Amino acid sequence: MNNLEFHDKFVDRHIGPNNDDIKKMLGVIGVSNLDELIEKTVPSSIKLKSKLDLDEPETEFDFMKRLQVLASQNKVFKNYIGLGYHPTITPGVIRRNILENPGWYTQYTPYQAEISQGRLEALLNFQTMIMDLTGMQIANASLLDEATAAAEAMTMLFALRKGNKKNADIFFVSEEVFPQTIDVLKTRSAPLGIELRIGNHNNVELSDDIFGMLVQYPACDGEVYDYTELFKRAEEKGIYKAAAADLLSLALLTPPGEFGADVVVGSAQRFGVPMGYGGPHAAYFATKDEYKRQMPGRIIGISIDSRGKRALRMALQTREQHIKREHATSNICTAQVLLAIMAAMYGVYHGQKGIKAIAGRVHNLTSLLEHKLAVLGIKQINTHYFDTIKIELNNSAEVDRVKQLAIENKINFRYIDSSVIGISLSEQDTLNDVEEIVKIFAAALNKSYSAKSNSKELKTKIQENLQRKSEYLTHPVFNSYYSETEMLRYIKKLEKKDLSLTTSMIPLGSCTMKLNAATEIFGITYPEFAELHPFAPEVQAAGYHKFFEELEDSLAKITGFDSVSLQPNSGAQGEYTGLMVIRAYHHSRGEKNRNVILIPSSAHGTNPASAVLAGNKVVVVKCDDRGNIDTADLKAKAEQYKDSLSALMVTYPSTHGVFEESIIEVCEIIHKYGGQVYMDGANLNAQLGLTSPGIIGADVCHLNLHKTFAIPHGGGGPGMGPIAVAKHLSPFLPGHPVIGTGGENAIHAVSAAPWGSASILLISYAYIKMLGAEGLTNATKAAILNANYLKAKLEKEFPVLYAGKNGFVAHELIFDTRGFKTSANIEVDDIAKRLMDYGFHAPTVSFPVPGTLMVEPTESESLYELDRFAVALLSIKKEIEEIENGTLDKIDNPLKNAPHTAEEVIGDNWQHKYSRERAAFPNKDARENKFWPSVGRVNNAYGDRNLVCSCLPVSEYEEASA
Repeated sequence: MNNLEFHDKFVDRHIGPNNDDIKKMLGVIGVSNLDELIEKTVPSSIKLKSKLDLDEPETEFDFMKRLQVLASQNKVFKNYIGLGYHPTITPGVIRRNILENPGWYTQYTPYQAEISQGRLEALLNFQTMIMDLTGMQIANASLLDEATAAAEAMTMLFALRKGNKKNADIFFVSEEVFPQTIDVLKTRSAPLGIELRIGNHNNVELSDDIFGMLVQYPACDGEVYDYTELFKRAEEKGIYKAAAADLLSLALLTPPGEFGADVVVGSAQRFGVPMGYGGPHAAYFATKDEYKRQMPGRIIGISIDSRGKRALRMALQTREQHIKREHATSNICTAQVLLAIMAAMYGVYHGQKGIKAIAGRVHNLTSLLEHKLAVLGIKQINTHYFDTIKIELNNSAEVDRVKQLAIENKINFRYIDSSVIGISLSEQDTLNDVEEIVKIFAAALNKSYSAKSNSKELKTKIQENLQRKSEYLTHPVFNSYYSETEMLRYIKKLEKKDLSLTTSMIPLGSCTMKLNAATEIFGITYPEFAELHPFAPEVQAAGYHKFFEELEDSLAKITGFDSVSLQPNSGAQGEYTGLMVIRAYHHSRGEKNRNVILIPSSAHGTNPASAVLAGNKVVVVKCDDRGNIDTADLKAKAEQYKDSLSALMVTYPSTHGVFEESIIEVCEIIHKYGGQVYMDGANLNAQLGLTSPGIIGADVCHLNLHKTFAIPHGGGGPGMGPIAVAKHLSPFLPGHPVIGTGGENAIHAVSAAPWGSASILLISYAYIKMLGAEGLTNATKAAILNANYLKAKLEKEFPVLYAGKNGFVAHELIFDTRGFKTSANIEVDDIAKRLMDYGFHAPTVSFPVPGTLMVEPTESESLYELDRFAVALLSIKKEIEEIENGTLDKIDNPLKNAPHTAEEVIGDNWQHKYSRERAAFPNKDARENKFWPSVGRVNNAYGDRNLVCSCLPVSEYEEASA
């Protein structure tokens, strides 16, 4: 009768090792129990004195009931608000087989191209689609949202200044750009010394101090302007031109590339990606070929593999912030890969005919709506438009009556001012919806209306010279998959080329590729969460705001801070936001001179890049031989810059995988000299329940929800990077121009939507609710246990570069492979590629130390999987020994030629000095559960020398490479 509780607890499903496994692992490590391991790993000075004050954990079954209650508190109205967000229809085959498929959403960023060919092809499709629709020469593989993409355009164009524009510092922004975009531009421009000039593009004076401009196409309120003459005048003046364009409209409108744009940005949200109360969505960025080396974000390019076969990879990676560091012009570290893939597949699914038909139908319905309202005597202001009309009524009383009836009918319009209403139509709308809107206006204005009286042939409301004439989406990939059967098989064909967590562990250091449990994911596709417009009245999003409040409270308690902002929609955005909040704090105290950021040499490249973008100067602090911050050097530099010190950026545990004993002293040094401590939350997975940034002495911390709090990486996005801050920084948390949020002295917005990528916050909310305080703490302990187990299993063959004072590591560790270069001519990349033959994704290669492997197993991996990985590495070590003793050739060996494809192994032309069996099936496990890389080792240099970033016909590519 004692068995009255659920035995099936989420924590037991989330943490890989069971109790018996833990005992075995502790024995290998050489400690008696888990608490002893933690005692010897985490400094006693920073340990929490009591457990986290969180709700008791819920079972998965109970959480699903909670989720349904929250969903019921949201009200899904028909949304005609526009402003860059539109209802859309996600094809079922895409929703089921990509958005809800762990084979896609648990992939990592495609740094290891040989086992990432599927998503690389999908992203190449995305780039091709964007280039075609915008009329530009090159596009990247997505950015975070439209507003930040516009900011990236501004920053890039600022960096491109030359000649008589070298000192120009004004960026002109049309007042008809989306308000959220303008607000983000205000945030980004100020610290860089860029002056925003916001005004009427119709009569702007193009003075010599303007270096660039941004317009909206169609404009914020729906008008389609012809920017040809404006752009021509700007070109003559040496001014760069950027346009933020609605992607669907470009199926009917002349693309900006054809009237002189240098950059085109926007959102791909309405290509099958739900609004999700603000995100996540894939932004796009397209530009001229001559700017490809300055373009932010990732670019997918075509290259060849070791056998001359076509292969894809991320191109021009020397552009990335982790290499350029403080010299970077962008801190972009990720993208919105999963959402870009969905948008690309939407293009593949519908093709050119379908996209044009959808756009045409939306435009025709809008035109019909205008006509029907005109019959009622209602004035419509826009002369030319695509999907948005602007209704002018006589007074605010009429607007109020329309609004009341609209709400009664569960409809949201955009109320522009006291007499003007905006109505934006979408793919979801039908003739019945048009009739419903007209009836609301008729009733509100006491007009008689008969649907039968409105028969008239509709004319396009797009001016003749802006009607698109050029072709787009002509590549076979957009014209081949008409049936769902074929579409399903195409999606599955690409999925099978990629290694994800469905195949094996992904032991990437500093990436925390943990379990993304199915129950955590469910909520994002509930219509009550997916279909909400981010600018809908807050009363319609009560379920969202309920869990926002609870999530913010939990994150504040976990971090030991006062307040949280959920707005930053990536880790790099969180870094930038934290630094901008610190900047605002210093300015509020009259200390605008504080602009020096101290950063340890071991830091991730986004740290210095973010610091520079936030208007700071970077000063690097040395690390000692044990990988810790050199406190003497820190003191010296804090003293040297005491009058200008803004902050220290520190990762804890360190990027070297160690809990530094001096961390409290480090924070005290910074505070002594008037600075703030910014803690990078990349390694928070080793802190939860054991310590906290607040206890340690930090002032602000960003949280990678896509690492520590289980949001899946999606092949390189989405991510979320909320910040938690101490009380004195709370007033400066970011605000928003459309929906009020943030502190009383809020900085301008950092993301397009008030709560960033709101829908995926459900995942982290679920994670915390189902683990509770004890579960979160046990997960942290398990992460540390797993890392130290791998250390104990492998350190004799692969020396561990850094460890704490008692010889233990935190949640990740660095294996030193540099010696193999001398002894066997084996590089770290050879080991990484050979792991693919064993069915594993490589650990992080050459970061933070060149020539090393950084491994983070996470708490989710079982003893069985850890042993599989260890066996694979030990087997590779034996292969290296055979090279060292001459049994295997130094040039022609399984490591140098890895990875091996099925095509190569079964081909007739096998000429290697080792067997096919050894190449493909190096151990028993590989034979029983083989993952085949689809291409051989990719030639990166060839791809950069012959840059191709769109879907050319295969025959044309083969001719070019002959």
